[in-house]
Amino acid sequence: MNTMPNLRDVYTARNRIKGYAIRTPFIASPALAEEAGAAAVYLKLESLQNTGAFKVRGAANKILGLSEEERQRGVVTFSTGNHGKAVAFVAGKSGIPATVCLSEHVPSYRAELIRSFGATVHIEGQSQDEAEAAYERMRKEKGLVPVVPFDDPAIVAGQGTIALEMLEERPDLDVLLVPLSGGGLLAGVALCAKSVNPAIKVVGVSIERSPAMLESLKAGHPVAVEEKDTLADSLLGGIGAENHYTLPLISRYVDDHIVVGEEEIRKGLYYALKKHSLVIEGAAAVGIAAILAGKVSASGGSVGLVVSGSSVELDRYIEVVRREADAES
Repeated sequence: MNTMPNLRDVYTARNRIKGYAIRTPFIASPALAEEAGAAAVYLKLESLQNTGAFKVRGAANKILGLSEEERQRGVVTFSTGNHGKAVAFVAGKSGIPATVCLSEHVPSYRAELIRSFGATVHIEGQSQDEAEAAYERMRKEKGLVPVVPFDDPAIVAGQGTIALEMLEERPDLDVLLVPLSGGGLLAGVALCAKSVNPAIKVVGVSIERSPAMLESLKAGHPVAVEEKDTLADSLLGGIGAENHYTLPLISRYVDDHIVVGEEEIRKGLYYALKKHSLVIEGAAAVGIAAILAGKVSASGGSVGLVVSGSSVELDRYIEVVRREADAES
């Protein structure tokens, strides 16, 4: 697949990834519905997905579509953690050698998880862009097959299977809230949702500390942004200097964008634990954060929210929870 993905590709992906990705729960949150002024809010719990995040969908669709010759060569990727875990998991389960390039900003616990699936971890650079440069070098030197985190039609189609599941269970959804970084998740969900129901509103949620896609949309081409420490570290990173798919897809299919800050993300994390007993990562809390901050206007409609992952640094997570609990008491 080397052209723009379409709805047929999403259906193909769903059949291909069975056995690697599970159909995750889609639960109601009456409390969030009240906060949003919505008739209903539903949480798509990709935090309960295999490897703890949605990324396994795209990785499985890409890797399982490789030829036998490509499988024997092995795959390589770069990641902030969740995509690396997904590639390592799928490759390990399929008997395919995998190398994952990480920057020094990726928490060490994520690197260890990737190793636990049998992949080789290569750590280099201070940003995702530098990790990507290492990946490019290794890809060329060793002849490895690239499995990029987001800017690939197979990855986008795999992530789009989330929207299929959401709309099959709740065909009356009016608004979708989706975390945004490199754009594979948002592009896939928006492509699928708009193809099924052109009237549905798709909203991307970015973080203040790394809004690379937003800046790129404004400029009309990929823009590099400084990466700063954030609770939503899975949303760090650029969109790639040569972005061919996610930037145009998001420009075409996404209706609106919301930006949330660190304090809002903290509140979202705590709310998920308090109201739903959900331990989620900062990136997964941005949709909840947007609702709690009053940045989502649902006008009595039905909202679907993607809770993207559960990779937490335990000490930092506990600190956030304690801080919010103390502030509440």
